[in-house]
This record gives sequence, structure tokens and C-alpha cells, in this order.
Amino acid sequence: ISINVGGFKKKMRSNTLLRFPETRLGKLLSCHSKESILELCDDYDDAKNEFYFDRNPELFPYVLHFYNTGKLHVMGELCVFSFSQEIEYWGINEFFIDSCCSYSYHGRKMEPDQEKWEEQSDQESTTSSFDEILAFYNDASKFDKQPFGNIRRQLWLALDNPGYSVLSRVFSVLSILVVLGSIVTMCLNSLPDFQIVDSNGNPEEDPRFEIVEHFGIAWFTFELVARFAVAPDFLKFFKHALNLIDLMSILPFYITLIVNLVVESSPTLANLGRVAQVLRLMRIFRILKLARHSTGLRSLGATLKYSYREVGLLLLYLSVGISIFSVVAYTIEKEENEGLATIPACWWWATVSMTTVGYGDVVPGSTAGKLTASACILAGILVVVLPITLIFNKFSHFYRRQKQLESAMRSCDFGDGMKEVPSVNLRDYYAYKVKSLMASLTNM
Repeated sequence: ISINVGGFKKKMRSNTLLRFPETRLGKLLSCHSKESILELCDDYDDAKNEFYFDRNPELFPYVLHFYNTGKLHVMGELCVFSFSQEIEYWGINEFFIDSCCSYSYHGRKMEPDQEKWEEQSDQESTTSSFDEILAFYNDASKFDKQPFGNIRRQLWLALDNPGYSVLSRVFSVLSILVVLGSIVTMCLNSLPDFQIVDSNGNPEEDPRFEIVEHFGIAWFTFELVARFAVAPDFLKFFKHALNLIDLMSILPFYITLIVNLVVESSPTLANLGRVAQVLRLMRIFRILKLARHSTGLRSLGATLKYSYREVGLLLLYLSVGISIFSVVAYTIEKEENEGLATIPACWWWATVSMTTVGYGDVVPGSTAGKLTASACILAGILVVVLPITLIFNKFSHFYRRQKQLESAMRSCDFGDGMKEVPSVNLRDYYAYKVKSLMASLTNM
């Protein structure tokens, strides 16, 4: 039969086509009417017995090579999507791509999907950052109608944006040094060489460390009060997570001070002194204040906040695995191993094993127990690894958002006008918002 593909003519033997009867050319041989033939080709000449196909003639030699050899080969300069559509038209499966070209072909086919995912992630990051930038300028505009609005706005920008000006950088460095000094003081105070005992045998804090602690509390209090005084909206001030962290960093000190005064005035309430000791240990949470000065920590917090489903799945998988392996270990080791004589003790062993910590305080002794432990460890590795990619992708997404927001905040100058307008594609932003609205309406 004669084949004409976009002007490229070729005569092919019927027995060659019959080797692949499920392809388009193979099906032509089983057609008995012109109507059935035209369902498979674009035109047909009865006189010449020629079948015409309006397809790309440059790709048809690859199809001919397939009929002659039974294998498909893909040249490096070809567009994999055009080639995929072409062989799909001719009824040839990708399964016939030879092993020498298969890996490269499927790899090139997956790359655009990855680029598309990254582009979509960047687009969502841009639109989300644009919402935050709009909220930022909305807050900044509230100072226009307030007393000393311009001065308060400059102080607000300096206190809340560490990279805004030289003053904000100096303030940020001082704040970081005070936080680190407070944590170091707390750690040194736990060493025996620095512990002081009074005449009644009660431990007291070293006076030198006490001075550092009081200076730190004074600084943290000043910092919180200053931020509250220049806040654009007092009602929304403590809804911000970083402001709540600042508040929690100084509350233990003042509560401890009140408890000590109550204990001194009423000896019958001496048990409250233990509460004061517990509150003193809460000073370690001041390390969270560094999140105000670290983009990575803020991105990590946002990742954990919006990855509750992935974290929940991780905990669910771990709890299922712990429950199964703990019962198996209890069944095998309960008569020979005192450390695994109860199911709660086996829970501890399974938890340590699945999280790959491996304290080694309790270990199975029998061969079946060791095999169970091996399976438990391997299952733990697989379970922990599964959601890591999703969580990392979200972290990258929030990190880009945070960097874009910081860049926009640092480029603003409300005194002399904006230095640089935040760059965003409004068409994509509008499309993203409409898409979100339609998705909400569909769910409703």
C-alpha cells in the first residue's frame, strides 16, 4: 500500500504492517469500505490505492523504523511532547521505546512538570506575599490620622523590621545579644561551681547572674512596651505570635516576683515557692525571641503551622507502627526479658527504635526479637521519610514568601515616597484569587 504523510510518500508491505495490527496502519488492512478507511486517515485515492495523512512528515521516519525493527528511538533534538503525540496518533505505545532512549525520554518528559510545579509554587508565593504586603501598607497608612504619626511610623518600621535602617540593625543586634546572654546565664547558673546556698540551706542565685537577669528583663520589658506604644492597632497587637512570645518571655519573672512576695508575707503558702522554681525554668523559651530576627525560624514556624496534616499523618504512622511492634516484642520477649515484660515498656522500646534514636537501655535478646527490632527500625526509617518532601516544599514556599515580604518592607520610605514598588504580576494575582473563589463556591 502507498502511504502519503504530508507529502512524504512511502510504499509499505502488508506483512510488515500486520506485525502490529493494533496500530493505525495495521487497522487499515482490515477496513472493507471507504467510510471505515476515512475514519483512520485524512484522505484516500481509490485509483492509486494511496492513503493520505495530514501529519508531520519529519517524524514519520521514526514510525517507519518502528515497523521495520519493532523498536522506537528518540533523537535528542526532538520535542518529547510532539513525539509523544505523534506516536499516540499512530497507535504506538511508549512501551516500544528502546532501552537506550527510554531513560532520557521519560526524564525529559518529567522535567516540564517539575518546572511547572516550581512556577506554580512561585506564583502562589508571589500572590500570598502580595497579600501580606498590602496588609503591611494598610497598617502603615493608619499612622496618617494619629498624633505624631510620622515619627511613630518610623519607630514602628525600625522595631518590627530588623533590616530597615541602621538604627533597626543596631536594635536587633542588641536584642539578640541580650537574649543569648540571658540563656547563657541560665545555663551557667545550673553548674555546681556557681550555685550559692543561704544559711537555711536554700539555693540562691549568684548576684552577678541576678544582675544580668534583671537587665535582660528590663530590656525585654522596654522592647515590648516600645512596640506596643508605636503599634498601628493596639487591639491586634497581641494577636501576633511574635508579640505573644515577647510577653511570655517576661511573664515568668513578674509572676515569680509576686509569688515570692506572697510566700514571704504568708509562710503557710510556702508550697508556692515550687511554682516559682518551675517558672524560672521557663526562661529557656526566650530563645524563641530570635524568631523576630531570623527569616528561617519564622518560615519554620509557618511551615509547622500549615503542615499539621503531614505532621498528623507522621504521628499516625508512628503510633500504628509502635502499637504493632510493641505487642509483637511483648509476645516474644515477655518471659525472657524483664525490660520488655509489659506492653507500656515495649511502647518505650518501639518508640525509641522507630525514631532511630536507639538508647540501648532495653534490647531484645532472642533471635525472633532481634528480627522484630530490625523490622521496627526499617519501618521507622520509611515512615519518617515519607512526609519529609512535602514539609520541605512548604518550608521553601514560606521562606520565599518571607524574603519577598522583607524585601518590600525594606524598600519602603514613607517620608520621601516609596523607593521601589513591589513587583507582582496583577493578571496572575487576579487569576489566583478568582480560582480560589471558584474553588470555595464549588465546595459550597
